[in-house]
Amino acid sequence: MTIRIAELFAGVGGFRLGLDGYHDSAHPEFEMEPAGDFQTVWANQWEPNGQESKQFAWRCYEERFGRGSCVNEDIATVLDEVKRGRREIPEFDLLVGGFPCQDYSVAKPLALSSGIEGKKGVLWWSINELLEMRHPKYVLLENVDRLLKSPSTQRGRDFAIILSCLYRLGYSVEWHVINAADYGMPQRRRRVYIYAEHSAGKWDLEETLLSRGVMSRAFPITRDDRFKPGQFSISNDPYEVTRSFGVKLSVSPFKEVGVMQDGKVLTCRATAVYDGAHTCLGDVLVPASEVPDDFFITAGTLDAWRYLKGGKKERRTARSGYEYTYSEGPVAFPDALNKPSRTILTGEGGRGASRTKHVVEQGNRLRRLVPDELDGLQMFPRGWTADGMTNGHRAFCMGNALVTGIPHRIGQILDGDVHRLKKGDFPK
Repeated sequence: MTIRIAELFAGVGGFRLGLDGYHDSAHPEFEMEPAGDFQTVWANQWEPNGQESKQFAWRCYEERFGRGSCVNEDIATVLDEVKRGRREIPEFDLLVGGFPCQDYSVAKPLALSSGIEGKKGVLWWSINELLEMRHPKYVLLENVDRLLKSPSTQRGRDFAIILSCLYRLGYSVEWHVINAADYGMPQRRRRVYIYAEHSAGKWDLEETLLSRGVMSRAFPITRDDRFKPGQFSISNDPYEVTRSFGVKLSVSPFKEVGVMQDGKVLTCRATAVYDGAHTCLGDVLVPASEVPDDFFITAGTLDAWRYLKGGKKERRTARSGYEYTYSEGPVAFPDALNKPSRTILTGEGGRGASRTKHVVEQGNRLRRLVPDELDGLQMFPRGWTADGMTNGHRAFCMGNALVTGIPHRIGQILDGDVHRLKKGDFPK
């Protein structure tokens, strides 16, 4: 059974690569194994405000997956046209997407005839709208881990709204905060992955959380017994959750891993369990002979790099005239090659000195990472973003991307479950 995928906020195709894999005889260098019998049938990628110059991620997606493979329009406009019967989205079984962490609060209660109404421009509500329209069997989403804690005024409220929406639509949910490096991947990158299943069978919440769930089998964990698990309920009315959840809480009740079914939540602190091979920053480096000269750090800028990378404790004056002490610890300079890299950010491009950019030592010279290496740290094929993009745009795309090995492992478990269920020999 082929699992058909709709991909939102597609970027340069991280979910699609991780699940569908890649095979094109014209580009054997990009060959990637699929996670199973997956086929992406529809995708959307749009940079806000619509400037043509900002749509470079979409152009990369189409270059790799074919013309017409990705819709380059505001998803809110697309869904409005679908509701009006002016366009179609093909049938799909799995909705995937990496969406921004925003303010998810709702403006209207379900009691009103118009139902809930999310804040304009908040992309979660486009996901919610498509789920309301189609109710796909499976959902797989990615976000920054601060989603579990935001906003600071109502700790955990935003994630609770998402769970409330999914509960309202008939989904059971698992989530894991995954640091890719904990499972042998070349980058220390913590992101929360949310898996949801529509009309799932009855779950034993603890077993699903620790051993039987899709997430716990893809990324095994052990519970950290130094911390008490959290158990509580969530309403299926997102408006009620907006008003009441997390009020007066200084710490979010959501831990790194958790499950929810029928509004009942079990969540706990956990430690990754992994005994396989590990990949390090040094494993993705290209030979020094392939590095352009402008990526090497010159003697004239070395002091600026050392200052920005170093620890500081200095007096500063704000614009208001207020004086304060600014302090920060040092970061590795250069970055260690025998460990996974730090998290790559969108600002890795450009020649200027920076505290957050990676610097490696190669052949007794210091240099920034080249875009092919950024591709590798996200487990994309080397050169994936090379055609028609500036180095800065390539760095931006990889800073926004996900580690493709993560959806790949989740997809392997999901594909196995679907095919075992089809044969009737996999009790859930």
